[in-house]
Amino acid sequence: MSNTFRELLKKVGSGNHTGENLTREEAATATRMMLLGEATPAQIGAFLIAHRIKRPTGEELAGMLDAYDQLGPKLASVSSVRPVMVLGIPYDGRTRTAPISPITALLLATAGQPVVMHGGDRLPTKYGLPLVEIWQGLGVDWTGLTLEKTQQVLEQTGIGFVYTPQHFPLSQSIWEYRDQLGKRPPFATMELIWCPYAGNAHIVAGFVHPPTEAMFQDALARRGVTNFTTVKGLEGSCDLPRDRTAIIGLLTPATSNEIERLHLVPREYGFTSKNVPLGTTVELVEDMQAVLKGIPSELMDTALWNGGFYLWRSGICSDMPAGIAKAKELLTTGAVAAKLQEVTQTIQNLKFTVHNSKLLTIDK
Repeated sequence: MSNTFRELLKKVGSGNHTGENLTREEAATATRMMLLGEATPAQIGAFLIAHRIKRPTGEELAGMLDAYDQLGPKLASVSSVRPVMVLGIPYDGRTRTAPISPITALLLATAGQPVVMHGGDRLPTKYGLPLVEIWQGLGVDWTGLTLEKTQQVLEQTGIGFVYTPQHFPLSQSIWEYRDQLGKRPPFATMELIWCPYAGNAHIVAGFVHPPTEAMFQDALARRGVTNFTTVKGLEGSCDLPRDRTAIIGLLTPATSNEIERLHLVPREYGFTSKNVPLGTTVELVEDMQAVLKGIPSELMDTALWNGGFYLWRSGICSDMPAGIAKAKELLTTGAVAAKLQEVTQTIQNLKFTVHNSKLLTIDK
């Protein structure tokens, strides 16, 4: 048993009257001790549920991110005229609405905006459809790449995916506790603003509840982040909804600490107020492949709605209408499909190189 961790547990688990928030340094220490297994299973489980009930603060999230920076992976900086866009999407996936973020990432990369995504397999508590399975359905398998190979894919194609079971195995133990507890611990909140990229980044984080957005803003401000976007998206993701006004928070270095609030109404841009429901994975992949062929559909409208926003937000297009038009052009001309083929071929080449290298070693 760790006496140090017990004292931290006592602070977060003492109830409304005597409980205390952790300092940034204490939150970092607690996170490191949990990831490294220095706290006992009983202590870790108690801490996670107590912290969930108490609710994390922005300062605590900043400390948790500090620990992830110390122990976790980071893709190295790449040459780009724009900050790399890091999309923070819930790791436990989607169960109700069709995701569009892989198409959004391909659109952005096609237009010259690098993108980094991160996540794992089907995870609690939702066990929804994760990003990695969608990519696999499209022919892109991120799961077998080392971090170094993922770095090469990012450099060559403008898209990278940090697959946590492979690149950050220390974090996997926390998911086992989350499954047993049946509740999302603060780690699930922190992961949305985690940035596994060492260069100049533009963090994009989805959220559901307004207090979460405020925590994001506080945590990122404490860490000196001045370029981020928050999206009240579908199922807590970065995907803009079509059934309601999209509520977005914008911060750029030029605006300092002033958050700009943006409300985007789908109907004002010619889109109906309807989200695409999630069917089977096979159906989703087929619909995405139709989008990549430029075939009109409800999912195509979702791709244009999201692509238009992110092309504008990245500075590639001057406004939303220009972004939507650019997204339509890139999809209907086959440019985005070509980018997907480039990513697929790059990964296949890297895996082939590794395979041949192993065979040569065996022959020797």
